[in-house]
Amino acid sequence: MKAKSSKALYTILFVIGLGLISSECSAQKNFKWKQLFNGKDLNDWQIKIRHHKLNDNFGNTFQVNDGNIQVRYDQYSKFDEQFGHLFYKQPYSSYLIGVEYRFVGDQVNEGPGWAYRNSGIMIHGQDPATMTVDQDFPNSIEVQLLGGNGKDERSTANLCTPGTQYVKDGKIVKQHCTNSSSKTYHGDQWVRSEVLVLGDSLIVHYVNGEEVMRYNKPQLDPIKGSEEGELLKSGSVSLQSESHPVDFRKVEIIDLEKYADKPKKLEKVIAKLMAQKRVALQE
Repeated sequence: MKAKSSKALYTILFVIGLGLISSECSAQKNFKWKQLFNGKDLNDWQIKIRHHKLNDNFGNTFQVNDGNIQVRYDQYSKFDEQFGHLFYKQPYSSYLIGVEYRFVGDQVNEGPGWAYRNSGIMIHGQDPATMTVDQDFPNSIEVQLLGGNGKDERSTANLCTPGTQYVKDGKIVKQHCTNSSSKTYHGDQWVRSEVLVLGDSLIVHYVNGEEVMRYNKPQLDPIKGSEEGELLKSGSVSLQSESHPVDFRKVEIIDLEKYADKPKKLEKVIAKLMAQKRVALQE
């Protein structure tokens, strides 16, 4: 993204933060969501599971049933740290992505305790073709999706940083995972998470229409003793397999790249998009 656009994008951050968005705007009337998941198959996706080659869908981990992407472990005797990711076929830079998900069933045998009802949306990720066979996670920004255990508080749309770091309140954050301000979603209910991504400038997490986290300057971990790493302006989008069954019924996106060098237009577009509170409907 051009440097001259960055300051203007922070103005967008200010506008969104102050809640100056009119609820009279209807995003759906002006913008069409592109369905990354067609509800039928995974032809537009690539699979990378740890210890397996690219597009080896070990154990039929990623499958489509009843119009949903399903992550399942029926053919696993144990998890064996075989973390998996389902990558969409093309990278994105500036966009709004919406994902509706639910956790179901029981965690597979020997799945890590921290991975109970745990999945994620990986953004600004590396190309799966560049991952090593034994690599567990792509270098990326992870929007961590968590489900409740029925009693304790457990936020979702958190932030984790495999091979990356970011800036929050003007300071570089190296902590691997940071909780969002979302409420806890227990049981098998559907939840909608949206992520606004503006290149290497701004990322905002939403859950059922409520903002729960924002930060700036996503970047790779630094090398050679540097404090800052290479800024991430674009990258792959993927969904996680981390040992607990999960369904994804909707994966959709609005590409904002054509507005990236038109900050005033981008501001208006985002205002319209975020004016509507989109909540996952229960079946």
